[in-house]
Amino acid sequence: MERRSPRHWLLAPVNADTILVMKTEPFSRRNFLAASGALLVAHGAMGQNASLTAGEVLQRMKENLGMPWLSDSMTTTVDNLLGGDASTPVRGIATTTMATIDVMRTAVAKGLNMIVSHETPFYLHLDKTDDLKNDPVLAYKLDYMRKNNIVVLHWHDHWHHRTPDGSAYGMMQEVGWEKYSDSPDKKHFTLPAQPLAQFAKALEQKLQLHNVRVIGKPDMQVSRVYTSWGYASRQVVISLLNRPDVDTLVTGESVEWEGIPYVQDMVAMGQKKALVLLGHVNSENGGMRYCAEWLRGFIHEVPIGFVPAPEPFWPPDHPIG
Repeated sequence: MERRSPRHWLLAPVNADTILVMKTEPFSRRNFLAASGALLVAHGAMGQNASLTAGEVLQRMKENLGMPWLSDSMTTTVDNLLGGDASTPVRGIATTTMATIDVMRTAVAKGLNMIVSHETPFYLHLDKTDDLKNDPVLAYKLDYMRKNNIVVLHWHDHWHHRTPDGSAYGMMQEVGWEKYSDSPDKKHFTLPAQPLAQFAKALEQKLQLHNVRVIGKPDMQVSRVYTSWGYASRQVVISLLNRPDVDTLVTGESVEWEGIPYVQDMVAMGQKKALVLLGHVNSENGGMRYCAEWLRGFIHEVPIGFVPAPEPFWPPDHPIG
């Protein structure tokens, strides 16, 4: 089945053997609520009275990872339950890249009170909030979580450590590059040669984005692509783009006074290299869509849905509603 942009189709399982595909208008919060509600309800109907806790969901995830659990210590992994606790009853599960208030509201409207979020809901990767004790935004979010019995699972480290990397596998499907993969980690691709401008535009259209940014000569031929979904540090940018088998790096973001000027200087020297920035959330949504599919393989008592984290920025001539 052709993979389409999250703004053009929604998936929800009806039973173990059937998948419904619904084409929609371009994505908006209102469209998502209206179009996907009935599908999620249909999936959960047969198990809506089943008793399932957040701790049991996490335990099944550990059992189906295909790798040892890193540790229960925050110094080793950030993958932990936040808000609520292991005994919180689960009515439904939402997967997302970033558990913003908008995402939480959408999940609640669907009856999904456990949110599996790739990134932290608390504005710092380690989920520490000591410096925000009296912050009104954090207070509002925590109150909303309490009132709606929401429990969040920060699901980052193990999703990246499993084989293949969950984000990489899901984004490979999202952009339709399965047949071009030439590495076990699903991060390196040999694509048909095309100009950089055409390559970047195709990604923008495929993912229905508004803020793709590009460094490189527009007419440079792109073929050997490496992906580092989410964030690429200075070291990653430099090491990957100096590889002879990589002409283009696609990532979500990088520090603008470190890796970015390095690529600018590579281009100024005459090297045929390029960097394409999609935005952090944009570049990992596909991984959390795949996470919902993965969860459906071993959790059947409650509905499971993917709630896309909205693109956070919009250009002045193209506001997003």
